[in-house]
Amino acid sequence: MIKTAMVLAAGHGTRMRPLTNDRAKAMVEVGGKPLIDHMLDRLEEAEVERAVVNVHAHADHLEAHLRARKSGIEIIISDERKELLETGGGVVKALPLLGTDPVFICNIDAIWTEDRPYRLGAMSKMWDPDYMDDLLLLAPIDRTLGYHGKGDFIFGYDGHLYRRGQLAEAPYVYAGVQIAKLDRLAKQPLEPFSRNRIWDETIKAGTIYGYPLDGFWMHVGDPKARDEAEAKLIG
Repeated sequence: MIKTAMVLAAGHGTRMRPLTNDRAKAMVEVGGKPLIDHMLDRLEEAEVERAVVNVHAHADHLEAHLRARKSGIEIIISDERKELLETGGGVVKALPLLGTDPVFICNIDAIWTEDRPYRLGAMSKMWDPDYMDDLLLLAPIDRTLGYHGKGDFIFGYDGHLYRRGQLAEAPYVYAGVQIAKLDRLAKQPLEPFSRNRIWDETIKAGTIYGYPLDGFWMHVGDPKARDEAEAKLIG
C-alpha cells in the first residue's frame, strides 16, 4: 500500500477568480468543504499516512487551515512562495520530504463520486513496482463534468497507456491522481516543468498504466464548474 502522497496545491487559481481573490484555489469550497479536504479525505480512506502539500498563493491561509485539520494524516508543507514550479518541478523540490518509495501525486481540482467505495485504496493494491513506473487514475470521458477536451489516453492491447495522438477522441481523461516512482523525477533539474515530461518517458518505456475510475469525475477549474460540481454532489 502507498503510504505517502504529494498534493499539488500551489497554483495561482487564475481561472477560478473571483473565488480565489482572497484564498488559494485549494481552499475553494465544493459541497461544504475545501477542495484540499476532498483530496486529503480520499487519501485517508486509502490509508495514506503522510501528505506533502506544496503552497504558493495565499500560502499562510492554506497552511493555517491544514494545521487546524483534525485527522490522522500527517501534513508536511513544501514551500513554493518564491517560485511556482508546476506539476513536475514541484515534486522535484519536495523529494527530500517524500522519501524514495512510490507515492500518490494528486491535483486538488479533481473530485469524484464512487460507484464502489475506496477507489484509491483499490488503485494502491493494483500498483506493481516490478513493471510500473506510473499508474494513472483515468475517468471515462462520458462520465465527466467540467472537462471540455477530447480525452487524453487509450489503453493498448498490452495494457499500457498511449496518448490520443491523431485520434479524434480518446476514451479516458487523466483524473488528477497517479501513483509514481520517483526515480525519473530525481534525475530532473529543479525548474518549472510539467509531469508530461516524465509521462513521455514512461510511455516510450512501456511502464505507464491506467486504473479506470468507477464513478463520476469532476474537474473543478472555474466558478461555473464549481457550481456544477456542487449541484452534482448535492443532487
